[in-house]
Amino acid sequence: MQIDAHQHYWNPERGDYGWLTPDLALLYRTFGPDDLAPLRERAGVSRTVVVQAAQTVDETRYLLDLARNEASIAGVVGWVPMLDGDAPALIAKFACDPKFKGVRPMLQDLPDDNWIANPALKPAVDALIAHDLAFDALIFTRHVDALGTFIERFPQLRVVIDHGAKPPIRDGSTGWHAWAEGITRLAQLPHVLCKLSGLATEAAQGWTEATLRPYVDHLLAAFGPKRLMWGSDWPVLNLNGDYLLWHSIATELLASISDAERDAVFGGNAAAFYRL
Repeated sequence: MQIDAHQHYWNPERGDYGWLTPDLALLYRTFGPDDLAPLRERAGVSRTVVVQAAQTVDETRYLLDLARNEASIAGVVGWVPMLDGDAPALIAKFACDPKFKGVRPMLQDLPDDNWIANPALKPAVDALIAHDLAFDALIFTRHVDALGTFIERFPQLRVVIDHGAKPPIRDGSTGWHAWAEGITRLAQLPHVLCKLSGLATEAAQGWTEATLRPYVDHLLAAFGPKRLMWGSDWPVLNLNGDYLLWHSIATELLASISDAERDAVFGGNAAAFYRL
C-alpha cells in the first residue's frame, strides 16, 4: 500500500491561514479529498497523512473532522500551542481521536530560530511521548543546531524532518555544504526520519530529475531507505510541479534501491512511524 506521508487540505474561508492570500492564485481556493482522489488513484496511492497548514487549534479540529468521514486520510498531524500550560491536556484530548498522529509547530515561520530548544516545551513533549504521538519538524538549515538540541533532549520522541529540511535548490551550489552537513548531523540521531517531499517547491522553474538527484542522493545516503518517507506536499506542489510528475520522478530517483526498500519509502515507513 502506497501512502502519501505529507499533504494538505484547506478552505480559505476559514480565515486562519495567514500565509494563504489571493496573491497565491493557484492555491487560493478550497482543496479537499475529492480534488486529490483522481491524482492519488492514478499514482496508486491509497492513503495519506494530512498535515496542518495553519497555526491554530481550529485547524486541527477541521482536519480531524475531515478525517472522520474520509477513509483515505490515514492520519492527521495537527497544531497545538506547545508552550501553553494547557497543552498537555489538549494533546491528551486530541489523542482520543484514533486519526490524530502528531503535531507540527511551523518552526520555519517563527521569529526565534532557537524556539525549539526552549526547555519549557518539556510538558507538551512529555504528553506527546506518553500518547505515542509524533513530531514533524518544518525547518531550514539555520534551525539544525536548535533542533539537534531538542531531539537529543527527548530521545523517546519520534521526529521526522519535513521536506528534506528545505534545501536551497534554486540557488545552485550556494548553501549546499551547510544543508548537506546539517542533514548528515540530523541523520546521526537514530530516532529521526526525513520526508522526501517539498523539493520541487524549493527548485527553480523547469526543474528536472537531474536537478533534484544530488539532493535525493544525499538524503538517501544519510538516512537510508528505512528512514525516508515519500510525500507530495500537495497542493503546495502545484506552485512548481504536479502530483503525478513528482511521484514518477521520485520513483526514478529511487531506482537504485530494492523493491522492498522502495515500498518502505512509498508507504511502509510512514505506516510504522505514524502508527497508521
